[in-house]
Amino acid sequence: MALVRDFFMGLSQNQLLNSAAKKYGLKMGAQNVVAGTNVEETIESIKKLNAQGISCTVDNLGEFVYEREEATEAKDSILEVIEAIHTHGVDAHISLKPSQLGLDIDYNFCYENLREIVEKANGYNIFVNFDMEDHDRLQPSFDILDTLSKDFNNVGTVIQAYFFRAKEDIEKYKDFRLRIVKGAYKEPAELAYQEKAVIDENYIELIEWHLLNGKFTSIATHDHHVINHVKQFVKDNNISNDKFEFQMLYGFRTDLQQELAQEGYNFCVYVPFGIDWYGYFMRRLAERPQNLNLIVKQVFTKKTNTMIGLAAGAFLLGRLTKRK
Repeated sequence: MALVRDFFMGLSQNQLLNSAAKKYGLKMGAQNVVAGTNVEETIESIKKLNAQGISCTVDNLGEFVYEREEATEAKDSILEVIEAIHTHGVDAHISLKPSQLGLDIDYNFCYENLREIVEKANGYNIFVNFDMEDHDRLQPSFDILDTLSKDFNNVGTVIQAYFFRAKEDIEKYKDFRLRIVKGAYKEPAELAYQEKAVIDENYIELIEWHLLNGKFTSIATHDHHVINHVKQFVKDNNISNDKFEFQMLYGFRTDLQQELAQEGYNFCVYVPFGIDWYGYFMRRLAERPQNLNLIVKQVFTKKTNTMIGLAAGAFLLGRLTKRK
C-alpha cells in the first residue's frame, strides 16, 4: 500500500504531467471531483449544494507557482471568487494555499497577497482558511497567519494529525476555527508519524481536544467510523452542533454528505475548481486506498489510463534503477 501512496504522491509532484493535464481540462474524469474550471461553473455547483443544506469552502487550484505573475493571477482569481460569493449570496468561504500566493517566491510578497484577500473577505464577513502544506511551508504559513490574525478575525487554518507538532499547534490555535485532517503529503519520519494506526489515533485525540476546548472544529473525513465516533462523543459531552461541522471533498460519498446534512449536522463540502486540477487529484488518490474505490469506476477514461500508465512505468523504472 505504501508503494501505491508513493506512486501517486510522485505523480502529484510531476510538473510535466501537471502541464499536460491542463490541456485536457476536466475531460479526463476530474469533473467528478472538481466543481468547474471557472468561477461561474463553481458558483452553480455551490448553489446546488446549498440547496441540500450544505455549505462550501472554495479552493482555486494551483500548483508549482514560482513566478510573481502566476501568484498575482491566483490572487485575482480568489478575489473574484470572494466577490461572486458575496454577489450571489451563497453559503461559502475560501480555502487557499500560501504557496499559490507566492510563498515559494518571496515571503513579504506572499504576505501582501494574502492580506489583500483576507481584507476583502473580511469586508463581506467571509471566512478564509489557510490550507497547510508540506513541512517546508508549514512554519512560514503559520507565521503569516499569526501576523494577519492581529488585524483580522476571519482567518483559520488546518492541523495535520501526522505531524509530531500537531498537539502543540492545536493548543496554540485553539481560539481559531480549525480544520483537522490526517495529512496528505509524504513527510519524513523525523517529523511525522508514518504508521496509519498511530496517525488515526492522534487524529481522534486532536478532534476530541478541540471539540472540548476550541472555538469551532471542522472534521475533515470520509470515514464513517470517525463520523460515528464524533457523533457519540459530542452526545456524551453535551457539545452543541453549532460548535463543529463535518467536511468532505466535492464528489466523494455524496449520499453520506446529504444524510448528515439531513440529520441536522453542519456539513461543508471542500469545492476545488480551476484547470490546475492535476496535483490535487493525485493527492486525493494517494491519501487513502478507499479514495480509489470511490472514484476509479467513475473517473478513469482511456486518456487517464494512458497518462497514468506511462507515468507508472517511469515511476517503477526509477525505483528499480535506484535499487540497482
